[in-house]
Amino acid sequence: MSTGPSPVWCVVGRGTGGRTALVDLDAQGERIGSRELEPAQLADAVSRREAEHSPRWVWSDTPTWYARLLAAGVTVARCHDLRLIHVILRHSQLVRDAEEIRDATAWDAPLDLPLEDRTVGATLFDLDASSARRGGVPHDIDAALAELARQLAAIDAATAASRLRLLVAAESAGGLIAAELHAAGIPWDVAEHDRILTESLGPRPAPGHPPSKMVASASEVRAALGDPQLALDSPPRLLRALHRAEIDVESTSKWELTRYDHPAIEPLLRYKKQSRLLTANGWAWIDEWVHEGRYRPVYVPGGVVTGRWASSGGGALQIPRQLRPALRADEGWRLVSADVAQLEPRALAAMSADAAMATAGAGKDLYSGIVEAGIVASRQEAKVGVLGALYGGTTGDSGRVVPRLRQNFPDAMALVDGAAATGERGGTVSTWLGRSSPAPETAWTQAQTSAYLPDSAAGEQERARRSARDRGRFTRNFVVQGTAAEWALSWLAALRLALARFEPVAPAAGAHASGPVFARRAHLAFFLHDEVIVHAPAHQADAAATAIREAADAAGRLLFPGSPVDFPLDLTITERSPAK
Repeated sequence: MSTGPSPVWCVVGRGTGGRTALVDLDAQGERIGSRELEPAQLADAVSRREAEHSPRWVWSDTPTWYARLLAAGVTVARCHDLRLIHVILRHSQLVRDAEEIRDATAWDAPLDLPLEDRTVGATLFDLDASSARRGGVPHDIDAALAELARQLAAIDAATAASRLRLLVAAESAGGLIAAELHAAGIPWDVAEHDRILTESLGPRPAPGHPPSKMVASASEVRAALGDPQLALDSPPRLLRALHRAEIDVESTSKWELTRYDHPAIEPLLRYKKQSRLLTANGWAWIDEWVHEGRYRPVYVPGGVVTGRWASSGGGALQIPRQLRPALRADEGWRLVSADVAQLEPRALAAMSADAAMATAGAGKDLYSGIVEAGIVASRQEAKVGVLGALYGGTTGDSGRVVPRLRQNFPDAMALVDGAAATGERGGTVSTWLGRSSPAPETAWTQAQTSAYLPDSAAGEQERARRSARDRGRFTRNFVVQGTAAEWALSWLAALRLALARFEPVAPAAGAHASGPVFARRAHLAFFLHDEVIVHAPAHQADAAATAIREAADAAGRLLFPGSPVDFPLDLTITERSPAK
């Protein structure tokens, strides 16, 4: 390796003959050294380079390269994930000329991981099941160097390049954190999980048989509906049976069923809840996902178009509240948990510079602050109104409260109303740091145009207006949800670096399951949009709590310098995560 100038960038890629190439670049991206290594030599080479120069590591995608480093006990402070950054740059409105990025179609491939089935309960922000195909970006060194050059040029020439650089850094840090979360795992108490399942479902049944309490619930439903052979897991059959009992629902959703007073409703809702628990997090889930006292989900940073994370296995983002007590610290360690209070509304207040909204949430619960300001009478009304403002609610309580918010928080409401109007016109919007919403599909644009032609069919204009409103609701929330995700990534990134500075400790019993890096030091163990859990030695728990608070303050200052908006935390230190 060159003994000349210290590298600012170290690019890792596939070399020749099955070897791994390592290329050093200076601050201008000029090559100052390179070598090829046997795969087994990579971890040692990265460790030495990291200790000597702490460069920014560049690779095709983090899961491909970082997992093997973590397994060897090696971590890096910073990286530039080419796959994640390519997605941002090819869509960002801040990039003045993205043609070269868009033309590099090989980098449009999705992460080479099996994605979970997300067709049930999908929303505008969910991963599209049709995109869950096997893929993968180029991993060879020449392709990595060429893509890095394209990306750096695009960032340098971008409007508000400093914001875009923050986004790039935060997104890449998220890639590192996701890999580290998987490597460390979530400490999981299988006995407690089994106790919860037994309490809700009955003892673990023999394979192929339903649990006893589900059988009992199903029998109550069948008896109440007068159909002893009814297949409760068949929505069409269940719907017909409900109609025969004069329960006139259009679907079997909880929200419709709870509107009716009938002996079948309570046991049916109970059965549906039991069925979801068994299917999503039952004994088969334990067998597949929990090993050596650790649950290791696979997180997908940027898996949702707004920048929110998704998961490609294990359902880390959908763990039901009743299972939270199964999150249990190792002996002599603690779980330090923190939730951000009203993250998305606070992000909206900060990005819109709405002084009145900032004041309503200053140092206290934002919804209670709205009540204290005399805008609404109850906290529930305030919550419903704010969520209506964020998601485009126009009926019921939302429709009644949102006009009051528009009057009292004009800057915040102007921002989301403007984003909605842009979406309805077919435009794109951007988050605070520069992630932009996807452009509408050609079919949508054509339908909007043809609906207003003289020979358009009856009802076509109404369908077009409804479709435009749907897109407006999407862009309205995109700017807020995406900015909140950027704040959360900045919080995580600062916290990760702070925890890495903690003194290592002697591994506790069972801590070896966290792997060679995290068995001896405080580390992030869980992340869910606006919540983190740190697994820390008991004597470092208070310091970890301080680090969490300081990282949240730092994220606010980084994204919104000079803003009065604060991001207060609900923070607890426990041995076992409480049911939330």
